[in-house]
Amino acid sequence: MDRNAPVGVFDSGVGGLTVAREIIRQMPGERIVYFGDTARLPYGSKSQDTVLRYSRQIIRFLITKEVKAIVIACNTASAYALETVEKELDIPIIGVIRAGARTAVRATRNGKIGVIGTEGTISSGIYTDVMKAMRPDIEVTGKACPLFVPLVEEGLLHDSVTDEIASRYLSVLKGRFIDTLVLGCTHYPLIRSTLKRLMGDQVTLVNPAYETAIELKELLEERGMAGDEDFGGGEKYQFYVSDLAEKFTAFATSILPEQVKETRRIAVEEY
Repeated sequence: MDRNAPVGVFDSGVGGLTVAREIIRQMPGERIVYFGDTARLPYGSKSQDTVLRYSRQIIRFLITKEVKAIVIACNTASAYALETVEKELDIPIIGVIRAGARTAVRATRNGKIGVIGTEGTISSGIYTDVMKAMRPDIEVTGKACPLFVPLVEEGLLHDSVTDEIASRYLSVLKGRFIDTLVLGCTHYPLIRSTLKRLMGDQVTLVNPAYETAIELKELLEERGMAGDEDFGGGEKYQFYVSDLAEKFTAFATSILPEQVKETRRIAVEEY
């Protein structure tokens, strides 16, 4: 495998850009092929079979780009598809759940951890399962926050509507006296400042996007697959979507450290 081959990153939409952003920051030598399934989002309300089918189609597309590793930058797809698809691939593939869960278990002082995510992620119970396997005595409270994704997708990152909805969602977790909160959807770091303000300084927020980038960095270095920062061949960052390319480009440019010049639309269901 060419160490300067790109890393494939995919999500249901723009949320996975928080993972891509951390990869760009932590690993400036890596090339990235990003796919956002903007025609079929959100994944959080879809069945496991549907999310698995979508994930397989996207992975087949990314493999045509000769990626050396894949990051499922979507908590729902990580919960529903990772265990199955990693058995089907001969390149490394990681999700966003394990790294965030591990950091939360290390961070908690009172053993009470909250997880916010889509309906799919929370109903799967995967964060609870992973964290309890690491530390059986912890208490995990999950809260589905289905309106956060459309609010982020619409760019309402600092808006009174987002404040009001977040306050309602988080009240349940405040009542459980958690000291650590996992942002269990890759869209949620984009409203981190709102969540931090509402939860207070005594609660540690865990951003799995950052932790996943660190996990990827360690994985590539261990396998001798880390990219060469001086490598100049080809496009460094490529972006693909299944719909709304111009809207995606504008949003991506607003949150990534580098301007996104072009986003290409592809018919991913053909893969």
